[in-house]
Amino acid sequence: MNIILETERLLLREFEVADAPHYYELNQDPEVLRYTGDAPFPTLESAVDFLRNYDHYQQHGFGRWTVILRETGELIGWCGLKYLQDVDEVDLGYRFFQKHWRKGYATESGKACVRYGFEDLKLPFIVGRAMKGNIGSIRVLENCGLIWWKDCLLEDQPSVYYRIPAAPST
Repeated sequence: MNIILETERLLLREFEVADAPHYYELNQDPEVLRYTGDAPFPTLESAVDFLRNYDHYQQHGFGRWTVILRETGELIGWCGLKYLQDVDEVDLGYRFFQKHWRKGYATESGKACVRYGFEDLKLPFIVGRAMKGNIGSIRVLENCGLIWWKDCLLEDQPSVYYRIPAAPST
């Protein structure tokens, strides 16, 4: 298991093909996908293909990571950084099974990813985007230190763009 980050309650590691059944199930929940613009995986094999071909770690040195509960070893979702080539920015993103919402896991893993982005990757800033109706996700971005930057459209839906710059060097 290639653990990238550890928090008090969570382990974040690279995706593995063996995670496919979990991500297939996660993306079958319409509430989980409600504000993402993503379609569910049509088959378990499509989830396997996605994970097998996920190349962000090799291309960028980071990516989205599987989030595991430290206490039980349960896979509860994913969180991580994604390079957005079209705008040359790095985005903080997360997605969790509903039974793990409102427990602080997105904020806890998100803060760890922001810290990693600045301390290890030396990023100049990190962005986060959410559809305006996704109050929970907006709250997570704010709890991770991101500040509203501008309104935008995501998937043709009114959305917000948040941003956090790296702290100035002393």
